Amino acid sequence: MTTTLKIAIAQLNLHLGAIDKNTAAIRAARRQAAAMGADLLITPELSISGYPPEDLVLKPAFVAACEAAAEALALDTADGGPGLIIGTPWREGTSLYNAAFVLDGGKIIARRKKHELPNYGVFDEKRVFAPGPVPMPINFRGVSLGLMICEDWWFPTVPKTLADSGAELLLSINGSPFEDGKQHTRIALAAQRIAETGLPYIFAALTGGQDEIVFDGASFVLNADCGLAAQLPHFAESLTLTHWTRTATGLICAQTSFAPEPHRLELIYQAMMMGLRDYVNKNGFPGVVLGLSGGIDSAISAAVAADALGSERVRAVMLPSPYTSAHSLEDATACAQMLGVPYETIPISGAMNAFAQALAPAFTGREPDITEENLQSRTRGIILMALSNKFGPMLLTTGNKSEMSVGYATLYGDMCGGYSVLKDIYKTTVFELSRWRNAHSPAGTLCPRAPAMPERIITKAPSAELRENQTDQDSLPPYDILDGILHRLIEGEASIEDVAAEGFERATVLRIWKLLDRAEYKRRQSPPGVKISLRAFGRDRRYPMTNGFTNLLK
Repeated sequence: MTTTLKIAIAQLNLHLGAIDKNTAAIRAARRQAAAMGADLLITPELSISGYPPEDLVLKPAFVAACEAAAEALALDTADGGPGLIIGTPWREGTSLYNAAFVLDGGKIIARRKKHELPNYGVFDEKRVFAPGPVPMPINFRGVSLGLMICEDWWFPTVPKTLADSGAELLLSINGSPFEDGKQHTRIALAAQRIAETGLPYIFAALTGGQDEIVFDGASFVLNADCGLAAQLPHFAESLTLTHWTRTATGLICAQTSFAPEPHRLELIYQAMMMGLRDYVNKNGFPGVVLGLSGGIDSAISAAVAADALGSERVRAVMLPSPYTSAHSLEDATACAQMLGVPYETIPISGAMNAFAQALAPAFTGREPDITEENLQSRTRGIILMALSNKFGPMLLTTGNKSEMSVGYATLYGDMCGGYSVLKDIYKTTVFELSRWRNAHSPAGTLCPRAPAMPERIITKAPSAELRENQTDQDSLPPYDILDGILHRLIEGEASIEDVAAEGFERATVLRIWKLLDRAEYKRRQSPPGVKISLRAFGRDRRYPMTNGFTNLLK
């Protein structure tokens, strides 16, 4: 019997749809694993196609190209080097499966189909894939492997069946999206599965950004006693070799590399960096342009962009109106200098006057109101979009989740843009992240400067500066109260009465709920942004725009 096995875990950042590029990345990882002496290399879920492929897999030509790539990789293993575990869409008859293949000796020695198909949150796999049967163990070079595909291990049926059928080691290939606090959930769930089966476990994960979703990687290995034997880094590609030995009590993994566990705020910041970097780079943008207002939202957005892309790929523009304060001008200039980003000023007073003159006949007898405020925001949007069109950088949107929740954002104004790093970040967390970034340079940054913004940007009262002496708290409760209510209404799906019972003033809760409910049409038109929380706006939370439910009762 085999007494030892060396398994390499490849934590890869793959490019969805780029089959040749992904196949080349798998081949490069296999060469590296072979040089390390590996017997087997594990790659993430749907490593050939990228994940999640959504309706791409409804194209027969796409699936055929993935299948051909898988078969070509199988031929590679005839060289006597490491075996491979890959993921690919696979068609059998009229059914399409999310599949995992084991390749060795020049052929596909086993196929397994994902049994548990997630259909919640960002997932919609039941729409495109058929569920496979509960899998059986696979004999790989004398070791019985219990191979699972992501969701299969979140429920007890598949791991328990594999253990009862003679598996010696559970392993899963994963496309597991980042969420605040999710790694602790993964470790706790893995420990539960180990307790149920008595088997050690490998969690091999994808990393990288795909539209709104960010995959944090953080692959790990737990022995049967739940002791951590390996921990790969968050938000980085990595290849780690694990050494397994068969003992009288089962397979045991020797302790190997342990990447440190970052602080919660650093994990969120890293997710924002990776989401933006991969969206910009994989879509071929030369960089980003953004409005730098002297406020905290645009300052932290600029910092993330400089960290993710490098200062030279970030173009910051101050767009002052007659209501822009002197301290905003000073703070925006100082922030750009601290980050080293190109910076310019384009006043909007002339455009505002032109709009006022054009609309004067239609507005006769009407007092100025929010219409004129929105015109300022839309003027800025027009100018920033013009810069994007003329020079090619993507316009980075700077609004946060608190604002988007209650509709304090202007369609075709500050909502213009191709991507947002703050879309799923509440304002209170914006303050936390800004303080953290001023004290730290994040891992992987291309702009290792700290602090990243003037302290006054963090400490002054937030304001859109669309009228004289305006602050956000003129029309909203303090952000700690607002965000507390919003978190309960959005992530907790609580009723008005439930939230009020937790100590919030009922009238305030009711007003915030009405604002949240009425702003759905705006959120449908907002750009994509990095998913951070359990329920981000977008695929996580699909509310109708026309909605007559009042939510006044439990």
